[in-house]
Amino acid sequence: MELLNKLNWRYAAKAMNGEKVAEDKIERILEAARLAPTSSGLQPFEIIVIKNQDIKEKIKPVAWNQSVITDCSHLLVFAAWDTYTEERINNMFDLTNDIRGFKNEGWENYRQMLLNSYPQKDAEENFNHTSKQAYIAFANAITAAAFEGVDATPIEGFDPASVDEILGLREKGLRSAVLLPLGYRKENEDWLVNLVKVRKPMEDLVTVID
Repeated sequence: MELLNKLNWRYAAKAMNGEKVAEDKIERILEAARLAPTSSGLQPFEIIVIKNQDIKEKIKPVAWNQSVITDCSHLLVFAAWDTYTEERINNMFDLTNDIRGFKNEGWENYRQMLLNSYPQKDAEENFNHTSKQAYIAFANAITAAAFEGVDATPIEGFDPASVDEILGLREKGLRSAVLLPLGYRKENEDWLVNLVKVRKPMEDLVTVID
C-alpha cells in the first residue's frame, strides 16, 4: 500500500528547484536500476550520472530546452549497448560463473545459443533490443525515486546523436536511450503539480483470462 501511495504521489515534474538529492537516496535509486531484470541477465546498458552543471547546460538545448535538465540535482542518462558482441556476452556469462562459483552445462549451452544468435544480427536490431532492456531499469529507477520522495521526469524529447556526442558515448559502444532528471519539484512554477493524476480505469487496461 505504501508503494502505491508513493506512485500516486509521483508525476513527471515540469519544473525543479535545484535542491540537491542526498547521495544515499541516489545510490538506492541506482541500485534499484541495477537490480532490474533484463533479457538473459545481460544488462546491456550503462547509466551515466551527471552532476556537472556545465554538461547539463550543454544537453539542455538538444533536449528541447527543458528546464528540468539544468534544474535537476542529478541527470541520469540510460545508454544502451550499440549492439551485442561475443565479448560482451561472454563477459556477463563469465561474471555469473565467477560469482556463483561453478559452471553449469545448461548455462553454457545457453551462452553458445546467444553467441550464435545476437552478434550475427543487424546492429540496429540489436540496439532496439538493448534499449528496451534499458527501459526496464529506467522504470525501476522511477519507482525507486518515488519511494524515496524524489521527483523523476522521464524524457524522450531529446536528440540522441547530440547527447551521444556530448558524452562521447559512441566511442564506448553506447547510444543514449532515455533521460531521467532527479530532483525536487518547484511547485510555484509547475503547471502540472496540482492536476489530478489521470490513468485508464482498471477494466479498460487489464483483461483477465481465467
